[in-house]
Amino acid sequence: MEAQQAEGTSGASPLLDGWLTRAQLAAELGVSPDTLERWDRRRIGPPCARIGRATLYRAQAVREWLVAREATAPSRSRKKGGAQ
Repeated sequence: MEAQQAEGTSGASPLLDGWLTRAQLAAELGVSPDTLERWDRRRIGPPCARIGRATLYRAQAVREWLVAREATAPSRSRKKGGAQ
């Protein structure tokens, strides 16, 4: 990643260290950027920041969102007496 390369060469932390673009986060989560955009419109996705046309996600906030989803995810149980 560019941010990691820049940090290693300059010795200073880059401004956007710890932030992901929509495309980067989509690749990490295995969903499309359009899905992240749809989640954002429905206010069910990870928190984001908009800078101009760019949408950025703070990695730590995404981790916290994932933990919250894990804790509140409804259990998926099969109905008893299924198809006969």
